[in-house]
Amino acid sequence: MKVQARDFPPGNRPVTKKTMWCFAFGQMGWQICAGIIASWLVYFFAPAQETIAEGQAIYIPQGYVFWVFTVIGLITFVGRIFDAITDPLIASFSDNLRSKYGRRIPFMALSVLPLALITCFMFILPSNTVSAGNIVYLAVMLFLFYLALTCYCTPYNALITELGKTQENRLYISTAISLTYIVGTVFAYAAPFLWGFLIKAGMARMDAIHLVFGILAFIALVCMLVPVVGIREKDYVDIPKEKQKANVFKSLNSTYRNKDFIHFVLSDVAYWVGLTIFQTGLSFFVVSLLKLGENWTTYLTIIMTAISVCCYPFVGRLAQKYGKKNMVIAGFVMFAFAFAFSALSGILPIPPIAHGILIAVFAAVPMAILGILPQSMVADIAEEDTNKTGEKREGMFYAARTFAFKIGQSVALLIFSSIALVGQTTNDKGETVSDGSGYRIALIIAVAFVILGAVILAFYNEKRVMKTISDYQKLKASPEKKKE
Repeated sequence: MKVQARDFPPGNRPVTKKTMWCFAFGQMGWQICAGIIASWLVYFFAPAQETIAEGQAIYIPQGYVFWVFTVIGLITFVGRIFDAITDPLIASFSDNLRSKYGRRIPFMALSVLPLALITCFMFILPSNTVSAGNIVYLAVMLFLFYLALTCYCTPYNALITELGKTQENRLYISTAISLTYIVGTVFAYAAPFLWGFLIKAGMARMDAIHLVFGILAFIALVCMLVPVVGIREKDYVDIPKEKQKANVFKSLNSTYRNKDFIHFVLSDVAYWVGLTIFQTGLSFFVVSLLKLGENWTTYLTIIMTAISVCCYPFVGRLAQKYGKKNMVIAGFVMFAFAFAFSALSGILPIPPIAHGILIAVFAAVPMAILGILPQSMVADIAEEDTNKTGEKREGMFYAARTFAFKIGQSVALLIFSSIALVGQTTNDKGETVSDGSGYRIALIIAVAFVILGAVILAFYNEKRVMKTISDYQKLKASPEKKKE
């Protein structure tokens, strides 16, 4: 007699591949929104001279304020700090929620529409000229965006551990959400290709950009709704009846006292500083260093994605053979090489298109590795901690990770927006021109950070973590063996 999923009690039903892919669609949705902000916010509000000549409007003051910072740099920095602070708060609320719909899905459901709408309105300013009102509006919208994103992502990430109850399922989920993450990133990076098409059709540049962001936000909304509607959380997750006794700060403190987690998360911070500098600057590198059109940002992203996806089947197998830690360290080193090669854009005797394609090729493999394995490593650490302490704090572990790497992202945005102005001068016509040296310096800084991440991760004791998990699973299975 074939056993059906409904034959299992609620909370212990096996997670099917269909359910895991249903879950993965949520990742694609929120990544489209996050990708738009990460890739185009600085590009939109601190435009390169090449795009200003094509009709890009200026809404906020350009250049330095407070000697070394920019307006957009300060806004994104403070916004990310706010974003990081809300992560453990939302995680604690989610861990302690007792609803008939579960602990995670209700938060995700409430944040879908606000997240999509705010993504659109972020780029529709109250004034078409530089004004203080635009600065205030942008800051408020960015804060609301990050709050909505946290309300979706933090509970969503906690479900990775809860749905992935076995190492096989955990790697499958990590691979699936990595694929949808990268597809969401492609959608976000496709924006200039789409608005370029509309501009050629006769639409004004700013109208075309607004329309494209609206379409992408709608696609994101639909994707984010898929796990909300399609997954009954209580069928798969055995939710503790008692709430966590520790408050949010004690829970966060307990999480950061895990030594293996500390080594992992510090390396993660360094990695995200480097990666964010690269991702934020990619469109600038393409336009200003390689002297290619905006649409080449989309082309290079598609190339990176295609090659990266081809690597996916091998990442899990190699991780099982060599360990997740060693694979991630290798990914850091490969990214360092890709960033250094990018810094030489326009200098090496290589045609610009060929140079751009090589950058995409070099970044593709580490993109696959770092897209899959870190999420699975957090799940491992969270499971090991639960086995040792008896406290289920999956949400807090993912929140603690995002809290840390968002601090790294905020630092990266501040670094890039400030360093990017190095080498800029004003010509006889009063136009701002750049020799690109600021972008190259930013990439060298990115190289230093990912190498630092590799060094720190070397201290993570993966063997101990996996042994604790294995020993606990054997202990749980032993009473059943005795009955047999």
